[in-house]
Amino acid sequence: MTRQLPLHEFHQRLGAAFQERHGWMVPGHYGDVEAEYQAVRAGAGVLDRSHTGKVEVFGRDRVSFLHGMLTNDLKGLSPGEGCAAAFLDHHGKVQALLNVYCLEDRLLLSLPPGLVEKTLALLDKFLISERVEFRDVTEQHGCLSVQGPESARILSAFVGEPSTLPFGRHMERSIDEVAVRFFGTTETGEEGFQLWVAVAQLPMIWSRLIGIGGSRLKPVGESALNVLRVEAGIPWCPDDLNEDILFMEAESQLESFVSFTKGCYIGQEVVARIKYRGHVNRRLTGLTFLNEMAPGSGAKVFGAGNDVGWVTSAVFSQALKRPIALAFLRREVDVGADVEVRSDASALSAKVCALPFYHR
Repeated sequence: MTRQLPLHEFHQRLGAAFQERHGWMVPGHYGDVEAEYQAVRAGAGVLDRSHTGKVEVFGRDRVSFLHGMLTNDLKGLSPGEGCAAAFLDHHGKVQALLNVYCLEDRLLLSLPPGLVEKTLALLDKFLISERVEFRDVTEQHGCLSVQGPESARILSAFVGEPSTLPFGRHMERSIDEVAVRFFGTTETGEEGFQLWVAVAQLPMIWSRLIGIGGSRLKPVGESALNVLRVEAGIPWCPDDLNEDILFMEAESQLESFVSFTKGCYIGQEVVARIKYRGHVNRRLTGLTFLNEMAPGSGAKVFGAGNDVGWVTSAVFSQALKRPIALAFLRREVDVGADVEVRSDASALSAKVCALPFYHR
Protein backbone atom coordinates (compact mmCIF):
# COMPACT_ATOMS: atom_id res chain seq x y z
CA MET A 1 0.00 0.00 0.00
CA THR A 2 1.36 3.43 -0.97
CA ARG A 3 1.86 5.70 2.04
CA GLN A 4 1.42 9.46 2.25
CA LEU A 5 3.88 11.88 3.81
CA PRO A 6 2.68 13.53 7.05
CA LEU A 7 2.55 16.90 5.22
CA HIS A 8 0.64 15.53 2.22
CA GLU A 9 -2.21 18.03 2.57
CA PHE A 10 0.25 20.93 2.88
CA HIS A 11 1.84 19.89 -0.42
CA GLN A 12 -1.58 19.56 -2.03
CA ARG A 13 -2.42 23.15 -1.08
CA LEU A 14 0.86 24.26 -2.65
CA GLY A 15 -0.17 22.64 -5.94
CA ALA A 16 2.16 19.65 -5.80
CA ALA A 17 2.02 17.01 -8.51
CA PHE A 18 2.72 13.73 -6.74
CA GLN A 19 4.70 10.67 -7.79
CA GLU A 20 5.27 7.28 -6.21
CA ARG A 21 8.72 6.75 -4.72
CA HIS A 22 9.60 3.49 -2.98
CA GLY A 23 6.09 3.02 -1.62
CA TRP A 24 5.49 6.70 -0.76
CA MET A 25 3.57 9.44 -2.56
CA VAL A 26 5.97 12.39 -2.67
CA PRO A 27 5.84 15.81 -4.37
CA GLY A 28 7.32 15.44 -7.84
CA HIS A 29 7.14 19.18 -8.46
CA TYR A 30 5.12 22.26 -7.57
CA GLY A 31 4.48 23.42 -11.13
CA ASP A 32 7.90 24.69 -12.24
CA VAL A 33 10.84 22.29 -11.97
CA GLU A 34 13.33 24.84 -13.35
CA ALA A 35 12.32 27.46 -10.75
CA GLU A 36 12.72 24.88 -7.98
CA TYR A 37 16.15 23.96 -9.32
CA GLN A 38 17.23 27.60 -9.50
CA ALA A 39 16.02 28.21 -5.94
CA VAL A 40 18.52 25.64 -4.65
CA ARG A 41 21.39 26.86 -6.81
CA ALA A 42 20.83 30.57 -6.08
CA GLY A 43 18.98 30.73 -2.75
CA ALA A 44 17.48 27.83 -0.87
CA GLY A 45 14.90 25.11 -1.33
CA VAL A 46 13.06 23.01 1.24
CA LEU A 47 12.29 19.36 0.51
CA ASP A 48 10.05 17.00 2.43
CA ARG A 49 12.25 13.93 2.93
CA SER A 50 10.07 12.28 5.56
CA HIS A 51 10.19 9.02 3.61
CA THR A 52 13.91 8.79 4.41
CA GLY A 53 14.59 5.69 6.50
CA LYS A 54 15.33 6.49 10.16
CA VAL A 55 16.65 3.97 12.67
CA GLU A 56 17.72 4.31 16.31
CA VAL A 57 20.36 1.86 17.53
CA PHE A 58 20.71 1.09 21.25
CA GLY A 59 22.74 -1.35 23.32
CA ARG A 60 26.26 -1.47 24.74
CA ASP A 61 27.67 -3.19 21.61
CA ARG A 62 26.04 -0.86 19.06
CA VAL A 63 29.26 0.87 17.97
CA SER A 64 31.50 -2.21 17.86
CA PHE A 65 28.87 -4.25 16.01
CA LEU A 66 28.17 -1.68 13.30
CA HIS A 67 31.87 -0.83 13.06
CA GLY A 68 32.39 -4.43 11.96
CA MET A 69 29.53 -4.25 9.46
CA LEU A 70 30.07 -0.93 7.65
CA THR A 71 32.83 0.52 5.49
CA ASN A 72 33.65 3.59 7.60
CA ASP A 73 35.23 4.17 11.02
CA LEU A 74 32.48 4.38 13.63
CA LYS A 75 34.74 3.94 16.65
CA GLY A 76 36.31 7.31 15.91
CA LEU A 77 32.99 9.16 16.20
CA SER A 78 32.17 11.35 19.19
CA PRO A 79 28.68 12.56 20.12
CA GLY A 80 27.66 15.27 17.65
CA GLU A 81 29.65 13.65 14.83
CA GLY A 82 28.62 11.34 12.00
CA CYS A 83 29.82 9.82 8.77
CA ALA A 84 28.63 8.27 5.54
CA ALA A 85 29.09 4.53 5.15
CA ALA A 86 28.14 1.59 2.98
CA PHE A 87 26.84 -1.82 3.96
CA LEU A 88 28.28 -4.48 1.64
CA ASP A 89 27.95 -8.21 1.21
CA HIS A 90 30.89 -10.64 1.39
CA HIS A 91 31.58 -10.02 -2.30
CA GLY A 92 31.97 -6.27 -1.79
CA LYS A 93 28.66 -5.44 -3.45
CA VAL A 94 26.44 -2.61 -2.25
CA GLN A 95 23.46 -3.48 -0.07
CA ALA A 96 22.79 0.06 1.18
CA LEU A 97 24.32 3.51 1.58
CA LEU A 98 23.62 5.27 4.84
CA ASN A 99 24.65 8.02 7.24
CA VAL A 100 25.54 7.16 10.84
CA TYR A 101 25.27 9.73 13.64
CA CYS A 102 26.67 9.33 17.14
CA LEU A 103 24.79 10.41 20.28
CA GLU A 104 25.65 9.79 23.91
CA ASP A 105 23.16 6.95 24.32
CA ARG A 106 22.51 5.70 20.78
CA LEU A 107 23.33 5.84 17.10
CA LEU A 108 21.03 7.22 14.44
CA LEU A 109 20.96 5.72 10.94
CA SER A 110 19.62 7.58 7.92
CA LEU A 111 18.87 5.21 5.04
CA PRO A 112 17.55 5.64 1.49
CA PRO A 113 13.76 5.45 1.22
CA GLY A 114 12.48 1.88 1.14
CA LEU A 115 15.67 0.17 2.37
CA VAL A 116 15.15 0.01 6.13
CA GLU A 117 13.39 -3.36 6.32
CA LYS A 118 15.87 -5.05 3.97
CA THR A 119 18.93 -3.57 5.68
CA LEU A 120 17.82 -4.43 9.21
CA ALA A 121 16.96 -7.98 8.16
CA LEU A 122 20.45 -8.42 6.69
CA LEU A 123 22.15 -6.94 9.76
CA ASP A 124 20.10 -9.16 12.05
CA LYS A 125 21.65 -12.25 10.46
CA PHE A 126 25.06 -11.20 11.83
CA LEU A 127 23.85 -10.63 15.39
CA ILE A 128 24.90 -13.50 17.65
CA SER A 129 25.44 -12.50 21.28
CA GLU A 130 25.93 -8.74 20.82
CA ARG A 131 23.73 -6.40 22.82
CA VAL A 132 22.24 -4.29 20.02
CA GLU A 133 18.66 -3.15 19.43
CA PHE A 134 17.39 -1.54 16.23
CA ARG A 135 14.22 0.58 16.21
CA ASP A 136 12.67 1.68 12.93
CA VAL A 137 11.32 5.19 13.63
CA THR A 138 10.75 6.20 10.00
CA GLU A 139 7.07 6.94 10.50
CA GLN A 140 7.50 8.55 13.93
CA HIS A 141 9.80 11.34 12.73
CA GLY A 142 9.45 13.77 9.86
CA CYS A 143 12.46 14.93 7.89
CA LEU A 144 12.87 18.26 6.09
CA SER A 145 15.90 19.22 4.03
CA VAL A 146 17.02 22.79 3.30
CA GLN A 147 19.54 23.03 0.48
CA GLY A 148 21.31 25.99 -1.13
CA PRO A 149 23.74 28.85 -0.45
CA GLU A 150 21.17 30.54 1.83
CA SER A 151 20.79 27.47 4.04
CA ALA A 152 23.30 28.59 6.69
CA ARG A 153 21.47 31.90 7.11
CA ILE A 154 18.15 30.08 7.45
CA LEU A 155 19.59 27.62 9.97
CA SER A 156 20.99 30.47 12.08
CA ALA A 157 17.66 32.30 12.04
CA PHE A 158 15.80 29.10 12.83
CA VAL A 159 17.81 28.19 15.93
CA GLY A 160 18.40 31.78 17.03
CA GLU A 161 22.21 31.62 17.04
CA PRO A 162 25.02 31.71 14.44
CA SER A 163 25.16 28.13 13.19
CA THR A 164 26.89 26.09 10.54
CA LEU A 165 26.77 22.32 10.17
CA PRO A 166 29.50 20.71 8.06
CA PHE A 167 28.60 17.32 6.65
CA GLY A 168 28.18 14.74 9.41
CA ARG A 169 27.86 17.20 12.27
CA HIS A 170 24.54 17.31 14.10
CA MET A 171 22.95 19.04 17.06
CA GLU A 172 19.65 19.16 18.93
CA ARG A 173 17.88 22.41 19.71
CA SER A 174 14.55 23.29 21.30
CA ILE A 175 12.29 25.23 18.93
CA ASP A 176 9.23 26.55 20.77
CA GLU A 177 9.79 23.76 23.33
CA VAL A 178 9.94 21.14 20.57
CA ALA A 179 13.09 18.98 20.27
CA VAL A 180 14.53 19.21 16.75
CA ARG A 181 17.74 17.53 15.60
CA PHE A 182 19.68 19.20 12.78
CA PHE A 183 22.17 17.41 10.50
CA GLY A 184 24.69 18.82 8.02
CA THR A 185 24.06 17.18 4.63
CA THR A 186 25.30 17.24 1.04
CA GLU A 187 22.41 16.16 -1.18
CA THR A 188 22.57 18.59 -4.08
CA GLY A 189 26.13 19.87 -4.49
CA GLU A 190 25.20 22.84 -2.30
CA GLU A 191 25.55 23.26 1.46
CA GLY A 192 22.49 22.31 3.42
CA PHE A 193 20.95 20.65 6.43
CA GLN A 194 18.22 18.21 7.38
CA LEU A 195 16.08 18.30 10.47
CA TRP A 196 14.25 15.46 12.19
CA VAL A 197 11.25 16.17 14.38
CA ALA A 198 8.33 14.18 15.79
CA VAL A 199 5.56 13.86 13.19
CA ALA A 200 3.03 15.63 15.42
CA GLN A 201 5.23 18.75 15.42
CA LEU A 202 6.14 18.66 11.72
CA PRO A 203 3.41 21.09 10.51
CA MET A 204 4.58 23.74 12.96
CA ILE A 205 8.23 23.31 11.97
CA TRP A 206 7.36 23.41 8.25
CA SER A 207 5.40 26.65 8.71
CA ARG A 208 8.19 28.19 10.77
CA LEU A 209 10.79 27.30 8.14
CA ILE A 210 8.71 28.82 5.35
CA GLY A 211 8.19 31.96 7.43
CA ILE A 212 11.90 32.39 8.14
CA GLY A 213 12.97 31.64 4.58
CA GLY A 214 10.50 34.02 2.97
CA SER A 215 10.81 34.53 -0.78
CA ARG A 216 14.33 33.01 -0.76
CA LEU A 217 13.07 29.58 0.33
CA LYS A 218 11.02 27.61 -2.18
CA PRO A 219 9.40 24.17 -1.83
CA VAL A 220 11.25 21.72 -4.07
CA GLY A 221 10.09 18.35 -5.38
CA GLU A 222 11.71 15.07 -6.39
CA SER A 223 12.19 16.05 -10.04
CA ALA A 224 14.40 19.05 -9.28
CA LEU A 225 16.25 17.11 -6.58
CA ASN A 226 17.05 14.40 -9.10
CA VAL A 227 18.58 16.96 -11.49
CA LEU A 228 20.57 18.59 -8.68
CA ARG A 229 22.04 15.34 -7.38
CA VAL A 230 22.91 13.95 -10.84
CA GLU A 231 24.70 17.21 -11.68
CA ALA A 232 26.62 16.82 -8.41
CA GLY A 233 27.50 13.22 -9.31
CA ILE A 234 25.71 11.80 -6.26
CA PRO A 235 24.57 8.20 -6.86
CA TRP A 236 21.36 7.03 -5.25
CA CYS A 237 20.74 3.58 -3.84
CA PRO A 238 19.09 1.56 -5.31
CA ASP A 239 18.67 3.72 -8.44
CA ASP A 240 22.37 3.70 -9.35
CA LEU A 241 23.91 1.32 -6.81
CA ASN A 242 22.51 -2.04 -5.77
CA GLU A 243 23.50 -5.59 -4.89
CA ASP A 244 24.86 -6.13 -8.42
CA ILE A 245 27.41 -3.30 -8.10
CA LEU A 246 30.81 -3.53 -6.44
CA PHE A 247 31.45 -0.66 -4.05
CA MET A 248 34.80 0.00 -5.72
CA GLU A 249 33.09 0.52 -9.09
CA ALA A 250 31.75 3.77 -7.65
CA GLU A 251 34.61 4.54 -5.26
CA SER A 252 35.52 7.82 -6.99
CA GLN A 253 32.13 9.21 -5.89
CA LEU A 254 32.10 7.45 -2.52
CA GLU A 255 35.52 8.32 -1.09
CA SER A 256 34.01 9.71 2.10
CA PHE A 257 32.12 6.43 2.70
CA VAL A 258 35.16 4.24 3.37
CA SER A 259 38.13 3.98 5.69
CA PHE A 260 41.06 1.95 4.38
CA THR A 261 42.72 1.82 7.82
CA LYS A 262 39.88 0.77 10.16
CA GLY A 263 40.29 -2.99 9.88
CA CYS A 264 37.76 -5.68 9.05
CA TYR A 265 34.15 -5.28 7.99
CA ILE A 266 31.83 -7.20 5.70
CA GLY A 267 33.31 -7.10 2.18
CA GLN A 268 36.60 -5.52 3.35
CA GLU A 269 38.83 -8.15 1.77
CA VAL A 270 37.36 -7.49 -1.68
CA VAL A 271 37.58 -3.72 -1.27
CA ALA A 272 41.23 -3.89 -0.11
CA ARG A 273 42.23 -6.35 -2.84
CA ILE A 274 40.85 -4.07 -5.54
CA LYS A 275 42.34 -0.95 -3.95
CA TYR A 276 45.88 -2.23 -3.51
CA ARG A 277 46.34 -5.17 -5.86
CA GLY A 278 43.85 -4.97 -8.72
CA HIS A 279 41.22 -2.93 -10.49
CA VAL A 280 37.55 -2.98 -11.39
CA ASN A 281 36.37 -3.73 -14.91
CA ARG A 282 33.81 -0.92 -14.95
CA ARG A 283 33.34 2.39 -13.17
CA LEU A 284 30.68 4.98 -12.50
CA THR A 285 31.17 7.96 -14.80
CA GLY A 286 29.29 10.73 -16.57
CA LEU A 287 27.81 11.20 -20.03
CA THR A 288 26.80 14.41 -21.77
CA PHE A 289 24.50 14.24 -24.78
CA LEU A 290 24.56 16.11 -28.07
CA ASN A 291 20.85 15.42 -28.62
CA GLU A 292 18.05 17.08 -26.67
CA MET A 293 16.65 13.73 -25.55
CA ALA A 294 17.68 11.97 -22.34
CA PRO A 295 17.81 8.16 -22.40
CA GLY A 296 15.91 5.92 -20.06
CA SER A 297 17.46 4.10 -17.14
CA GLY A 298 19.13 0.91 -18.31
CA ALA A 299 19.85 2.17 -21.83
CA LYS A 300 22.87 0.41 -23.33
CA VAL A 301 26.08 2.29 -24.12
CA PHE A 302 28.20 1.33 -27.12
CA GLY A 303 31.74 2.33 -28.03
CA ALA A 304 33.32 1.37 -31.36
CA GLY A 305 30.35 -0.93 -31.91
CA ASN A 306 30.86 -2.83 -28.65
CA ASP A 307 28.56 -2.93 -25.62
CA VAL A 308 30.55 -1.00 -22.98
CA GLY A 309 27.98 -0.28 -20.27
CA TRP A 310 24.61 1.13 -19.33
CA VAL A 311 22.89 4.27 -18.04
CA THR A 312 21.62 4.33 -14.46
CA SER A 313 20.12 7.87 -14.19
CA ALA A 314 19.56 10.56 -16.84
CA VAL A 315 18.18 14.09 -16.56
CA PHE A 316 18.16 17.38 -18.44
CA SER A 317 20.85 19.51 -16.79
CA GLN A 318 19.85 23.10 -16.10
CA ALA A 319 23.52 23.99 -15.55
CA LEU A 320 24.77 22.56 -18.87
CA LYS A 321 21.54 23.04 -20.86
CA ARG A 322 21.71 19.50 -22.21
CA PRO A 323 20.91 15.96 -21.08
CA ILE A 324 23.42 14.25 -18.81
CA ALA A 325 23.60 10.80 -17.27
CA LEU A 326 25.33 8.63 -14.73
CA ALA A 327 26.52 5.40 -16.29
CA PHE A 328 28.66 2.37 -15.58
CA LEU A 329 31.23 1.95 -18.36
CA ARG A 330 34.09 -0.45 -18.93
CA ARG A 331 37.35 0.92 -17.55
CA GLU A 332 39.03 1.12 -20.95
CA VAL A 333 36.51 3.77 -22.09
CA ASP A 334 38.34 7.02 -21.41
CA VAL A 335 37.00 10.43 -20.44
CA GLY A 336 36.43 12.37 -23.67
CA ALA A 337 35.49 9.30 -25.70
CA ASP A 338 32.49 9.45 -28.02
CA VAL A 339 29.86 6.76 -27.41
CA GLU A 340 26.38 5.89 -28.58
CA VAL A 341 23.46 5.28 -26.22
CA ARG A 342 20.62 3.17 -27.54
CA SER A 343 17.32 3.97 -25.88
CA ASP A 344 14.22 2.27 -27.28
CA ALA A 345 14.51 2.80 -31.02
CA SER A 346 16.76 5.86 -30.71
CA ALA A 347 20.54 6.11 -30.99
CA LEU A 348 21.86 9.09 -29.02
CA SER A 349 25.35 10.54 -29.39
CA ALA A 350 27.17 11.16 -26.09
CA LYS A 351 30.60 11.99 -24.71
CA VAL A 352 32.17 10.46 -21.62
CA CYS A 353 33.04 12.99 -18.92
CA ALA A 354 34.36 13.05 -15.38
CA LEU A 355 32.12 13.54 -12.37
CA PRO A 356 30.72 15.76 -11.01
CA PHE A 357 29.08 17.75 -13.79
CA TYR A 358 28.61 20.69 -11.40
CA HIS A 359 30.37 22.01 -8.34
CA ARG A 360 30.23 25.39 -6.68
